[in-house]
Amino acid sequence: MSFSWKRNLVVLWIGVFFCSAAYSISIPFLPIFLHTSLGVNEHLEAWSGISFGITFLASALISPYWGSLSDKYGRKPMLIRSGYSLAVLYFLNYLVTDPYSFLALRVLQGLLAGFVPASIALVATNTPDKHVGYALGVMATSGATGGIIGPLIGGFVSHLWGNREAFLFSAVVVLIAAFIATFFVKETNFNRSGERSHVADDIRLAMSNRSFVTILGLAMVVTISVMLLEPLLTVYVLQLGASQQDASLSSGIIFSAVGIATVLAAPQWGKIGGKIGYSKILFIGLVGGGIGNLLQYFFTNLYGFGILRFVYGLFFAAVYPSLNALIVKVTDPEFRGRAFSLNQSSTQLANMIGPVLGGFLGGWIPIRTVFIINGLALLIIAALMKTKFAIQAPAKESRDLKADHSTA
Repeated sequence: MSFSWKRNLVVLWIGVFFCSAAYSISIPFLPIFLHTSLGVNEHLEAWSGISFGITFLASALISPYWGSLSDKYGRKPMLIRSGYSLAVLYFLNYLVTDPYSFLALRVLQGLLAGFVPASIALVATNTPDKHVGYALGVMATSGATGGIIGPLIGGFVSHLWGNREAFLFSAVVVLIAAFIATFFVKETNFNRSGERSHVADDIRLAMSNRSFVTILGLAMVVTISVMLLEPLLTVYVLQLGASQQDASLSSGIIFSAVGIATVLAAPQWGKIGGKIGYSKILFIGLVGGGIGNLLQYFFTNLYGFGILRFVYGLFFAAVYPSLNALIVKVTDPEFRGRAFSLNQSSTQLANMIGPVLGGFLGGWIPIRTVFIINGLALLIIAALMKTKFAIQAPAKESRDLKADHSTA
């Protein structure tokens, strides 16, 4: 058992890395793809926001269903299903020629996705309780690492061949993740004779846990705030003076700056959180991220903006790992798989709302002003968390979390 969970952790880290890299090879450059390859010349910000957000809406709606199936048939089949489906859909994106067909493919991508949440759920349910916090912390770095490499690869591919060809690279990379799930992942802690859980019952049980509901709310609002900028950064890079030919490469470097900062800072925040508490680390991350966004309003130089995005990432790296650790802290072991599934639904819904809202805001007000809105939102969340919300763990969970830190 000891060897099994450690092997799964390594294998799934690699799989999530490839899946996250596949996403960030092509998706951050949607505005340029819509403009240069699909002929969208008017309302580009709105088209970009809808293209980003519609996938997350579909995923948020279908995620409880996939979670119910995974309870019955296992998480590994969900990995295989989503991996091969995404590979096919990325390839179809390469072939698409009009924006409406592209939107339809984006909906399908949301309906059939789920590799990353299934990986996290498998790790959470197949790892001994005393190692769960450590394992989830390690998994948090895989997506960030993929988020570093992906935009750089996508930027170079788009620069050398074109944005359309980036989807081919995404298809190949996510296919590797599917192969990894098929041949190397082993799910041991799973009762196939168990009944499928009912989503309504899971929601009622979650709602009875006030601390867990608070974390879901924090995660959702934080994600909406951050995703306001997702469809706008590439357009903003153009506004800062990058040529259209170099925009993909410059955007890729800037996207990667936050990922590099996350990989560097997240483990350190994790160590500090184990000593002083994850609620305090979450507060520091929110305040630092909020101030970092406010400062970005004043930087109109492309290089200065990139450096500030990196500094912002150093602080914001504390937020999501802290939220995941708090989920472990406030939920019982037998509910954690469903807890992360519900968390995924809430964040996917936020991932839909944020880009759509950001796209329309970008067409209504200057993009620079959106940085002010984002920064103020994070600071308000931090203030509310400090004064209004209390996150309490059952005594048993507190002891388990301390055991995690001492072992990790």
